[in-house]
This record gives sequence, structure tokens and C-alpha cells, in this order.
Amino acid sequence: MLKLIGGLLALVLLAAGGVGGWYLYQKQPVRSGVIELQRLQGKVTVRYDERGVPHISADNEADLYRALGYVHAQDRLFQMEMVRRLANGELAEVLGPKLLEVDKLFRTLGLREYAKKVVAAMDRKAPENQAMLNYLDGVNQWQDSHRAPLEFDVLGISQQPFTAEDTYAVGGYLAYSFATALRTDPLMTFIRDKLGADYLRAFDIDWHPEGVMTPLAGMGSSDWDSLQRIATASLQATELGGIPLIEGSNAWAVSGKRSASGSPMLAGDPHISFSAPAVWYEAHLSAPGFEIFGHFQALNPMAFLGHNHDFGWSMTMFQNDDMDLIAEQLNPANPQQVWHEGKWVDMVTRSELIQVKGAAPQRIQLRSTPQGPVINDAFKDSLGTRPISLWWAFYATENTTLRGLYELNRADTLAKARDAATLIHAPGLNVVWANAEGDIGWWAAAQLPQRPLGVNPVFILDAAKGEAEKPGFYAFRFNPQEENPARGYILSANHQPQPKSGVPVPGYYNLPDRAQRLDALLNAPDVKWTSVDTRKLQLDVANNFAPRILRNLIPVMAAVVTDPNEKAFMEPLTKWDSAYTEDSIAATLFTQMMYELSKAAFADELGPVQFENLAKSRALDFALPLLVADPLSPWWDDVSTPAKESHFETVRIAWSNTLKHLQGLYGTSLLDWRWGVAHTLTQGHPLGRQKPLDKIFDVGPFPVPGGRETPNNFSSPWGPAPWAVTYGPSTRRVIDFADAGKAVGINPLGQSGVWPDKHYADQTEKYVKGEYVRMWLDEADVAARTESTLTLRPAR
Repeated sequence: MLKLIGGLLALVLLAAGGVGGWYLYQKQPVRSGVIELQRLQGKVTVRYDERGVPHISADNEADLYRALGYVHAQDRLFQMEMVRRLANGELAEVLGPKLLEVDKLFRTLGLREYAKKVVAAMDRKAPENQAMLNYLDGVNQWQDSHRAPLEFDVLGISQQPFTAEDTYAVGGYLAYSFATALRTDPLMTFIRDKLGADYLRAFDIDWHPEGVMTPLAGMGSSDWDSLQRIATASLQATELGGIPLIEGSNAWAVSGKRSASGSPMLAGDPHISFSAPAVWYEAHLSAPGFEIFGHFQALNPMAFLGHNHDFGWSMTMFQNDDMDLIAEQLNPANPQQVWHEGKWVDMVTRSELIQVKGAAPQRIQLRSTPQGPVINDAFKDSLGTRPISLWWAFYATENTTLRGLYELNRADTLAKARDAATLIHAPGLNVVWANAEGDIGWWAAAQLPQRPLGVNPVFILDAAKGEAEKPGFYAFRFNPQEENPARGYILSANHQPQPKSGVPVPGYYNLPDRAQRLDALLNAPDVKWTSVDTRKLQLDVANNFAPRILRNLIPVMAAVVTDPNEKAFMEPLTKWDSAYTEDSIAATLFTQMMYELSKAAFADELGPVQFENLAKSRALDFALPLLVADPLSPWWDDVSTPAKESHFETVRIAWSNTLKHLQGLYGTSLLDWRWGVAHTLTQGHPLGRQKPLDKIFDVGPFPVPGGRETPNNFSSPWGPAPWAVTYGPSTRRVIDFADAGKAVGINPLGQSGVWPDKHYADQTEKYVKGEYVRMWLDEADVAARTESTLTLRPAR
């Protein structure tokens, strides 16, 4: 790897002399001229605007999607390759042993095998599949006719054609990235079974004593170790491989009676892990009878977010629990059989060989049960442990998400949008939609499983007790949803929905504070919303999370902090307005204090690995207010000491450690403890994981406002300062349907994933400043803003 780094740096240095410059020039996108493509039926015009967004016009949808694939590939081929490798469990082959655990996880999930079955059974004449196949043909035609991207040369990647199986496997990764069961269920079960029910008081879960309180029999230390490794591997795809995880989102629609224009207004900002290239690829598609300005993901021809003059939509994570971990009951007479539906059933076995760069290949043996893959087979260090199966709605339901997205791209009425939402089974998505006719709607799109009464799926389920049995799924009409509500607006911010049907929807929802903040502002009776006002709301940096904690914490701190200097450092907290502005000192103090308090309370019982998993989960967000409000919680005691500590002692230690850490970083002047100094955004490229390549490919750092669960949700896991923001708004969009041609948005980086193309990071400074740019839709605007034109014509 060091040799490759040296070669790349030499290449950059030679660029000015011409040798490296010619090499890089051959890798750059071509945005003008005439190019012939196979299987085109007619001419396709691609006009690029000042941001590098392609405006594609074709005479038919087949040509339209083939052209989209072609231009998408020339800007994002490496991103396509990486997400394909992640879904297929092939990252270690190009990135080395650090990604082996990630590959084991995704081989265990079996997304590639699942995709093969879906493609073998799919109707190739269905319009959504025709669109996908034409798009992939465009991707492959670009790859076949151009030199490989720079990253392929550095990592030694051999080019392979992209297939429908890749698209469906990547769709499985999208569904996986929405799920948190692998990171949360083992932790909650460990706390219940190893520490006891008293310790669960600090977590906001529906606790049902009947049938779920008793520990799982036969779970030994090696079982817990393997589940901890699974939780860690589930996060390493982003940390080591640069593949974004979906984290949350805001979306709302305001009806005409609440807007200044008298027409509905749509806003959305999906919260996704930051990476280079950016998650979304923007493109404006136009063919007879169809037009959309869309935000696309790698290897998928359907816009996940989109609008035109007539309608538009945004999405957030539903965050329903669509994964169950199941402790299987083994046959004492045959350890390769499990109990299922009243009889012993053989487990299915398969062998997987993982190629590892710089190391010997690793072969793993995997099993599956009728419930799903045995998730801990590839992670256990000893034989004979109890198999934990993964039941996943993504596998248990018909895969019609691609068809649902195809229909949603064309859904200009409430009925069409509702019908499209019914086709999205997994992952669970909140679809927030509006049209120029005056309608607004929201549908929590997913198939919701029916579970036995009293079973809480936040824990590992015991197959021996029938906890994993599922008679079926609820009909879509029971899902949470609203159409044209009397209040005049709809809000989705990853919070617990209130289904009118009364059907329970267990899930891993975010704190309510972000939703409550947005709801309070949207509900202001005297506001007629404009595009400018809506943008300000997206950029809001306050919530009620800190006040909920500080109202109980400050009195305790006042009682135990006796040193005058330490008391002086408390003053910013007592006067804080809870806004995470760049000049806030209180935001820095509060965030560091929350980490120190969490570590002092939880780490001694959980150990370092489980505590790290807790710090990266939403469970800790819910636990902190409950812990601070409960002076009798058993978590306050440090079990590693003979004494029994109270909340007073633990809070004193946490505050002392807070000041010690911040003084060590920034000195003793509070003026140097500003949030913008400690809280920064760097968007990292996979090659940037290897220094000094970060100086070339990464973009940042930039000081940014906002914080965990504020509307402007620049967030990172709980940890010590300084805080590198890991996820936040992956785009911001505002569309007023009085004139959708004036819609605005922003990309955190730029359209291009090709370094050093001018559109690699040309939007970043605007993004971090909270600025927006126009998304050109009207023909006159597109023509005026065209900087270059690429013409695609049928090959002769």
C-alpha cells in the first residue's frame, strides 16, 4: 500500500509537468461532443448546467435510462464499484484485512444469493426492470469504452460488468442500513439477562414482564462476544470502507392554506453518513409523457427523491423494527437441526471464500434456518454456541421496492402516490408527498409483521418459547398514514408515529426532540410559510434535549462542585438557550459532559466493547434524560470499586473529567472552547483512510453548527471532543408548487466523484454556510444555464 501511495503522490507532483496531467485528463468526465452508444433508438441530448447536473432529453424511456446510466457512471463509477463490493462482501479484496469483518457480515446476510433468486424470477418486460436493464447497459457501455477511474488503478481493481443482481444486492444494503437491530438487540438483551431489569429503567423501551423477562438459556460468553463483533462490523462499512449508512431525516409538506403562495410546499433533508463522493447524484430526466428532477443512488435508475411542476416527494426512515434476532432451539440429538413449526428441521449450510488483499483467503462456513441466516456463525471463536438466526422482512416479503419507486416517480395524484407506497415493503420508508393541485400526504411504507402478544423485539427472541412465530403481515391500511390533515401540514422526523389503526409498530425511533422542535415551529398559527422561511427551519440548531437533562443535572452539579474555578465553568450551561451555534461554549461543555457522564455510569457494567456500541446507538440518547432523572438508578454505582457511589459522586467525577479533557485540548480560556472549534465536518473518501491521501481526496474540515437531533442534524456518535461530524443532511430541498421551477437544493460536495474534476467539491462551502442553489427545471432556465452539451447517438 505504501508503494501505491508513493506512486500516486508522484503522479500528482508530475501533473504540472504534463505526464501526470495527461494521465488525470484521461480519467475526467466528458461533458461535450458526440458519442455513439449501442442500442440507442434515437438521439439523446445531455445538457450540463453550472453545477454539472445533467439535463437529459430523449425520445423514449429506454434511451433516457440508458443515457442516465452512461453519465452516472462517468461521474460515479468508483462509488458504484464500492457499494457493489460492500453488498456482495468483497471489500477486503481491495481494501485489505481491516474490512474482513464487514465482508463476513455481508456474506452472512447473503444479499448476493438473494439477489440471484430475485433476478432469476423477475419479469424482464416489466417497466421498472426494463428501466434498470437499460440503465445498467449505459453504465457498462461507459465502463467498456473508458479507462478505469484513478481509484481502480491505486487499489488494483479489475473491472467487471454491472448486473441486475448488483442492483438488487445494493437495494438489500439500503434496507440493511436502515435497520439497527444488529446493533441494539444484543445490547438490550445483555443488559436484561446479565444485569437485570432494574438496569433497563434507563432505556425507553416497552417493557412487558410476561414472557420476555426470563434470560435466554444456553447463552454463554462466546455468544455475547460474537454478537458484539457483529454490532461492530455493522458500523465499519462507513468507518473503514467509506460507504454511507442511512441515519435519519426530516421531511414535511405544508398545505396551501399554510403557505404564502397558496400552494403546497415540500421540504426534505435525508440524514446520511457523509462520504466522498456525495450520496446523491442529481439528474433532470425528460421524455414524452415523463419528466423528473431526481436524486439518484448508485446502481439504481429510479429517483429516491424527486419533483417536477406537478408533484414531488421526499423520504425519511420509518425505523420500524423489521429485523428479529432469534436464539434457535437445537435438537439435542442432532446439533444441525432446529425446532420450527412443531418439528426438527435441518439447517442449510454453505461455504464462502473471501479474498483478502495482502493476506491469505479466508473460507467461512455459514448456516441458515427457516427463520434466516445464522448471524453469529462467522463471528464465533468456539464451536457449540447457540445459533442466532436473523429474520428480516426484506427476505420474508415480495421485493417490489423497485416497482414502487418507478411508480412514485410518476405519481401525480394522491391515489397514485398511495398505491406506489404500498409496493415498498422493506426497508421501511416514510413517503412525504405533495402536488400542485393542493394535496399533501404521508404514508409509512412497509409490511408490518404480526408478532405474538407480549413479545418485545428489542430483545433477542427465544425460539423455544414461540417468541419468533409470525402468522403474517398487517394490511397496508393499518400502517401509519395521513392525507390532507386539518392542521395543514405533515411532518416526518424519525419519531414514533401514532397509527390511528392502533396496530403496534415497534421500532428504533429517534429522540422526539427534533420532531417536537419542528412541529412547534410549523404549528405557529400566524406564519404563512415561504421558501425562505422553510430554509431557515431546515437550518435551525436548537432542541429541547439539553434542557430536559440540565433541569435535573444542574442542581446536582451545584451541590457537588465546590471549587470556585469549576463553578465558573458551569455558568455557560446555566445560561444556555440550547442552540448549537458555532460560537456556543455551552454546546461544547454539554456534549463533553454527556460523554463523561455516560462513560462513568455505563462503561463499568458493560465493558469497553458494549459501551462503544451503546455510544453509537440511539439507545443512549433515550437513556441520558432518564438516567439523570433517576437518582436511584443502579447505573450510578461504579461496580469496579468496593464503595457504592451515588449519583452525586458520579456526576462530580464526570464534571471533573469534562474540564480536564477540554483544558487539555483547548487551554483554560472558555473563549477557546467554541462549538465551531470542536465540531467540524470532513467528508472522507475511501482512499483518504490511508494518510497522507486524506489531504488529496478528503474535503474539510469545516466548522459547522447544529448537533445531535437538532433540525440541522450535524451529528456524531457520543464520544470525547473534538467531534468529527459523521452524518447529517445529505441534501436540502425546498419546493413551492406555486412555481416548482424555482425549487432550491444543495449537495454537500458536488456532482462528480472524479478527482480533481471542477464539480468534485464545488458546492461544499455553500453547503456548510447554509446556502442553497436552484434546481433548474424550466426549459428557458436550462437553456440559459447550459455550460456544455453532450450528444449521444445510435452507433452505426
